[in-house]
Amino acid sequence: MNFDANPVVSSFFNRAYLYLMHGWVYILECSDGSYYTGSTIDLQTRFIEHQNGLGANHTRKRLPVKLVYTEAHPLIQTAYAREKQIQGWSRQKKSALIEGRLEDLNGLAECKNLTHYKNQGFRP
Repeated sequence: MNFDANPVVSSFFNRAYLYLMHGWVYILECSDGSYYTGSTIDLQTRFIEHQNGLGANHTRKRLPVKLVYTEAHPLIQTAYAREKQIQGWSRQKKSALIEGRLEDLNGLAECKNLTHYKNQGFRP
């Protein structure tokens, strides 16, 4: 059977294929020193897009960018979830990840705000 001949079947298989594709999480360092975290199914193409000003608004304004970290994932969904996790991290924690200082990640996850209950001298 030719799946391309039936738009409904073709669309289903295209979506299923994308769902099962591997994914990448990447961190770019922009020209101003800021980090941009993203995810994609095609790392090389996405990096070229960023370099040519076709990526996210953040990177478009801060060219050139440099690829400083990548992680391969079996599914694009897990890559996307990891992207969102890393986006919530502090710059220090992202730097530790980029530099391979994995032993520092737990300590960098703790809140350092003076107003945080852990820094007030009491425990709830």
